[in-house]
Amino acid sequence: MHPFSLSPEAIARVTARCGKAHPFDSLVPARTALVVVDMQNGFMQAGVAHSLCPMAERVVPAVNRLAGALRRAGGSVFWVQNTHGPTTLEDWSVMYNALTPARRAARIAAMTPGNPGHDFWAGLDIQPHDQIVPKYRYSAFIQGSSDLPEQLRAQGFDTVLICGTVTNTCCESSARDATMLNFRTIMVSDGLAAQNDAEHAASLTAFYLIFGDVLTVDEVIGAFSADKGANLR
Repeated sequence: MHPFSLSPEAIARVTARCGKAHPFDSLVPARTALVVVDMQNGFMQAGVAHSLCPMAERVVPAVNRLAGALRRAGGSVFWVQNTHGPTTLEDWSVMYNALTPARRAARIAAMTPGNPGHDFWAGLDIQPHDQIVPKYRYSAFIQGSSDLPEQLRAQGFDTVLICGTVTNTCCESSARDATMLNFRTIMVSDGLAAQNDAEHAASLTAFYLIFGDVLTVDEVIGAFSADKGANLR
């Protein structure tokens, strides 16, 4: 996974603003949802992916470990599935028209339900009681993309953990919009994958400075209530 640590300068700035280095260092698992973004063959399987992110496969164990820990603590896991729908070319024409014809065709093929690229990566620990949420934009939280915000609120979640790929596109977009919709939002640094270390680090730092928190899987698990923490790892 990407090497990453918050810089002393970033920590100092957040501490000055929030009074501590990690504003969301205490979590109530029953009100916490893990949102795993776009861990699909269309981003992870060579020969199928329209936009391959090799690092994504390497964060799968961390994602699975956090998902298991959160379930045992009483939280829930939502698997977000990037999807090309029948109205996507019209509804999101600006993005698609900016692509070359070859990239446009490849994205449509990879993200259309029923095609291999749309399927989740086989190594993910998706359980029957987890929830699958199709999304039709980069962000899972923006209007017109999915009903994830409504699902979370209806089930009593006020805190969101973001894992998945790509860190600086769909994951950061989802995280920023979650904050805008008044969810306590944490990007999980070792559960996220980007094309390179620099883009991963820049995305996490920008999010941490203003929008929410950045924690590792171990830090998230440690932030769960102490009486359950011993059984989570």
